[in-house]
Amino acid sequence: MALVIKDRVKETTTTTGTGPLSLGGAESNFVTFSSVLSDGDTTYYGIVDSENTAFEVGLGTYASSGNTLTRTTIFASSNSGSAVNLQAGSKIVFCAYPSEKAVFEDATGKVTIDGNVGIESGLIDLKNAGSVSKIKFYCEFNNAHAQTVQAAPHSEAATNTLTLPSAGSNLVSDTATQTLTNKTLTSPKINEDVAVSATATELNILDGVTATTAELNYLDITTLGSSEASKAVTADVNAKVTFIGATSVAEMIEKVTIDTSTTGTINFDFVTQAVQFFNTNQAGNRTINFRGDSSTTLNSIMAVGESMTAAIVMKQGASAYYLSTYQVDGSSVTPEWSGGTSPTSGNANSLDSYTFSIIKTADATFTVLASQTQFA
Repeated sequence: MALVIKDRVKETTTTTGTGPLSLGGAESNFVTFSSVLSDGDTTYYGIVDSENTAFEVGLGTYASSGNTLTRTTIFASSNSGSAVNLQAGSKIVFCAYPSEKAVFEDATGKVTIDGNVGIESGLIDLKNAGSVSKIKFYCEFNNAHAQTVQAAPHSEAATNTLTLPSAGSNLVSDTATQTLTNKTLTSPKINEDVAVSATATELNILDGVTATTAELNYLDITTLGSSEASKAVTADVNAKVTFIGATSVAEMIEKVTIDTSTTGTINFDFVTQAVQFFNTNQAGNRTINFRGDSSTTLNSIMAVGESMTAAIVMKQGASAYYLSTYQVDGSSVTPEWSGGTSPTSGNANSLDSYTFSIIKTADATFTVLASQTQFA
């Protein structure tokens, strides 16, 4: 129900005690409470008992049943701020505008409102003279900190609307660290001094970017001829990166796995390494199996007409051993060896370095070129 304040509402009452007031009819040239209030409405009231020099000001709740006004909250009274125990006789009760609830300007023209302010509808115009308008929002602890929302200056000629984000969203800050999702940037800058354009040094996401095919592309390429619309750089789900055209690389750092095992089958995982170094004296001849990794076949990450190269370095003691059996994805292959002869032993007290170039010639079909070199 609503809080209602109306002019010229005044009635008599003969109620005694501290309970609800039974309203007895309007004074001459005034109207009744029932003519301006509905059941359950509240209003500010005043009571005057001239015969007993008593008064009371408070918030009352109107009930149409019985035409009564309950004294809900007492603001001030002749009974030290408590409900007055009304005596017999006629009293006056009327709609009031208590000073505790009044809104007014102080001597400096400032209006102070304690508590919450509710605005049912409409537009708030915050105007100023000589400076931009501002609103300060203070923190919850002793008003120790404040954040200010400020209008743009006159020189900007700004007439626009700031729309707050939908539920569960936040405004974007130009200083805070935030993660943005599904945002389109028009003419963005990767760095403060590097604009993303057709002529600047840049990386652009162009099209077809999905969870399984992440791509980096040139923008506005004019030197690739018929390849202009294709991907300049692609990376598939297996982290395999493809470059179109000649690529200049100053240095390539290869991943080396240090392994202390001395016997058993070696699973060489191309996805995670380029070199596998066994830095402990070997204790037996070993089988090597080339694969993507434990859950990915080499066949699945290579296309026909592609090759991959692996290096294996094995430390040998006084008794030397060698790689004697060769597999790709668990299937046996017979390498073609440099010099035309496959090794039949390792080299004692040395490091044996094996290099394998694996060429995919058809589905699950590979040609393997191999070499063994002694380092001591």
